[in-house]
Amino acid sequence: MQTGLVKTSYFSRLKQRGQGMTEYIIITALIAIAAIVVFAAFGDTVKNQTAAMAKELSGQDGSAASDKARERADAGESAAAVKGTLKEFAGKQTQ
Repeated sequence: MQTGLVKTSYFSRLKQRGQGMTEYIIITALIAIAAIVVFAAFGDTVKNQTAAMAKELSGQDGSAASDKARERADAGESAAAVKGTLKEFAGKQTQ
């Protein structure tokens, strides 16, 4: 009888490890999807800020990329202030 109990305990632990790994993979995937959505939603501003940080970390001057990010953010702010319809928005995206 003891060998059956030991086997059951061993398989139970393996099952729990697998469950923990699955949860970890799901959380990692959700974080990756969230990061992709943020980059897609904020587009050029985030890309330019990331480029500026990368240049600064490598010892280069990142002020040009930072200025581009600021310009894109200002353009986004002014575009957000303009009222329009969804049809107009879709037309601007295809151009």
